[in-house]
Amino acid sequence: MKNCPSHRRALHCFTLLLCAAAAVPPVLAQRADDASRKLKFIIIFSRHGVRTPTGSNEQLNQYSAQPWPKWDSPSGNLTTQGAKLMTLFGGYYRAYLAQREVLSASGCADATRVSFFSDSDQRTAETGKSLAAGMFPGCSPNQQPEQHTLAEGQVDPLFHSLSAGVGEPDRKRAAASIAGRIGSNPAGVTEAYRWQFEALERILLGCAPASPCPQPGHTAAAFLADIPASLDGGKSDHLAELKGPLSTASTITENLLLEYTSGLPMGQVGWGRVDLATLKQLMDLHTAASDLNRRTSYLATVQASNTLAHILDTLQQAATGKDVPGALGKPGDRVIVLVGHDTNLANMAGMLNLNWVIDGRRDDTPPGGALVFELWQDADSGYEIRTYYTAQTLEQMRELTPLTLDKGPVRANIFVPGCSQGGANFPCVWRAFQQTLTTAIDPAFVK
Repeated sequence: MKNCPSHRRALHCFTLLLCAAAAVPPVLAQRADDASRKLKFIIIFSRHGVRTPTGSNEQLNQYSAQPWPKWDSPSGNLTTQGAKLMTLFGGYYRAYLAQREVLSASGCADATRVSFFSDSDQRTAETGKSLAAGMFPGCSPNQQPEQHTLAEGQVDPLFHSLSAGVGEPDRKRAAASIAGRIGSNPAGVTEAYRWQFEALERILLGCAPASPCPQPGHTAAAFLADIPASLDGGKSDHLAELKGPLSTASTITENLLLEYTSGLPMGQVGWGRVDLATLKQLMDLHTAASDLNRRTSYLATVQASNTLAHILDTLQQAATGKDVPGALGKPGDRVIVLVGHDTNLANMAGMLNLNWVIDGRRDDTPPGGALVFELWQDADSGYEIRTYYTAQTLEQMRELTPLTLDKGPVRANIFVPGCSQGGANFPCVWRAFQQTLTTAIDPAFVK
């Protein structure tokens, strides 16, 4: 203020001070805000890493002019590249948690404060092991975090509550909930994404640029747009299903993504007709199918209530330091890692109305991506929850890019309707977060 010697200049100086405050970079402001808060506990719900396709080539070949590539690993398994990528991600998590003083920067001692819960599939169980290896490199098996996984093939209600028989859902209501989002017109969904369908068919049939598609000589037995669209009550862990072009295109585009992120030569990614920009555009078909079949409110509530109930119990246990029935891990744990599927992530997001844009794609759940809940404590012993989504970019996955604090995975902070406040991290006061989840969870679908 020594530069403002008279009261007549007070208004001018006050304006300068406001401008100086506004000029503080958001990152510095966020660091200042974090100075009075400490990260106490974190839940990471990760999708498994890059896997092989789950469908057979015979099913897919009918839609393409050339046969799909064969994979070295069994159907649906975590690939070698997928394991490496998750090890890199595990190393990044360790560095981040060390920076936040949740874990030590190295060594094996803190493994006792970390617990893993993975679904029973090979791809999820092996993803959990790869993440742990990245978090605790060089540690012997008995020095690694606890890995909780059921025997392969056994249904785990934490990840598949519907298949496990938790609750009695109304399948007619489930189908109606989707019908209400599409005007009871399944064929209209195909028309809404006609541009993406046409682009995908040109790739599948090898149509030359600016030429009619299909061209003479192509022998594909079926075209995507010709598949009848329908909405049915689902079976097993599908409560209801929108079948037809969008469902088939969703599988096809995901397989193209797996080819790209597995590091196949570009000449083999979509038969050499798919680059990164094209892939991101085509993934709109996968995201649209996921939105309708997994994010629709009733379906999401039925299939995510059990998972989110355990997550809420686990956060309460961490906040109180006392045993809470239904909580995962031990009261002394600082990190809980769950490894499931994109279906789980989409169900939870749909149930809580969460959205994100990451790596140029909206609400996508790529391999290895994770929905994260952080419990922060302030100087007055109050708690808040910060929620975000994080994932490696498609390029990072393809190139096996090392992850560091300076060049890590991308991250999107998430606004949680019902409790989030303003600010860069959209924090929820603990009690408000607790109330929001309690209101959203349907106890009829909680085991």
